[in-house]
Amino acid sequence: MANLLIEVGNTALKAAWAEGLTLGKTFRFQGEKVMDFILSLTEKEKPEVMAVVSANPVTPAEEAVLKAECRHLMILDSAHPDILQRYGLPDYLSYDRAASLMAVRYLFKGKPCTVFDFGTTLTVDLLDADGFYRGGNVSPGCRTRFKALSRYSKALPLVNTPKTFPQEGTSLETSIESGVISGIMFEIEGYIRRHPANVVVFTGGDATYFAKRMEQSLFIVGNLVLLGLAIITDDYVEKNI
Repeated sequence: MANLLIEVGNTALKAAWAEGLTLGKTFRFQGEKVMDFILSLTEKEKPEVMAVVSANPVTPAEEAVLKAECRHLMILDSAHPDILQRYGLPDYLSYDRAASLMAVRYLFKGKPCTVFDFGTTLTVDLLDADGFYRGGNVSPGCRTRFKALSRYSKALPLVNTPKTFPQEGTSLETSIESGVISGIMFEIEGYIRRHPANVVVFTGGDATYFAKRMEQSLFIVGNLVLLGLAIITDDYVEKNI
């Protein structure tokens, strides 16, 4: 039987069936009826293990529903902290972020890494060559920055992420576009200069957008969280099933 991997984020859900560490087709859902969508995935096939990483705690009622849909249920959230503690990652990390780092450890074993995750937040994490977590930072993501400018300053409009932008704005809109995007670029470049020997890994919704604007060599890796879940699940199966 295959395993079902589910990432419930702040704005969307991603899921994939997996055989060991091999991910199948990825599903994406954005809406309020998250449980209904998960049940639609298990309607025809029940997974051996269902692994769920969630930005918000899974309620006892939701946990009961999920348990009925699989042989084994593994949850990574603030109410189930024990699993990731086994892998030497600090408990203050969000669980999706920790799962991503598990994937980076696997993909770039033996190499120090700087990992940028471009989503609602921009997270930057550092792993040394032994896979030891050296720390990381969190700042607002791209769209979050645009929204914050509009929300907290009544004089500024909400603008969309631009396809192109000047280095210096020549209107209010282009000033906002250039200010936000250039600011993130300078931020990225600063971290890379601070750790020049590290492999640079981009992931998240805006990863490709910013990667196209970088001169440095880097890796864009999609579905890092799901791959991390696959690694943790495979380890769980080996030790418990």
